[in-house]
Amino acid sequence: MAELLDDEIKTQIKEIFNQMQHPVQVLFFGRKDDCEYCDETRQLVEEIIPLSEKLSLSVYDLDEDQAVARQYRVDKAPSMVIAGRDGEEIIDYGIRLSGIPAGHEFATLIHDLVLASGRDSGLSQQTRELLNEIQTPVSLQVFVTPT
Repeated sequence: MAELLDDEIKTQIKEIFNQMQHPVQVLFFGRKDDCEYCDETRQLVEEIIPLSEKLSLSVYDLDEDQAVARQYRVDKAPSMVIAGRDGEEIIDYGIRLSGIPAGHEFATLIHDLVLASGRDSGLSQQTRELLNEIQTPVSLQVFVTPT
């Protein structure tokens, strides 16, 4: 299968990944059957992971690895969990990407990897204080569709 990323793009990504501070674990969830873009999304992430020594990848099947999918609240394929890694410990920040990160979403994937490596959201102290006041669980989802 032909590579999705050319050498110029890989070089640019490596430069961005020089900003990474701590290890990041990517958990990919695909499905063998009836999954549009699973193969392409897996290939894409498999091309990105070797571009930094701070990145690691675990691959799961949504149907065969249901316990892991439940643990990370993943119910769609393809999906990715972007988490911190400290030795063997996976630190779940709640970052999920569903679908293939193509087009503008590709930049979001790269940004999320760098953000997770920094172990900080970049939110202001005022925003953090407001968020600490929330007493009930909140699920924030952003949907992007090509139009």
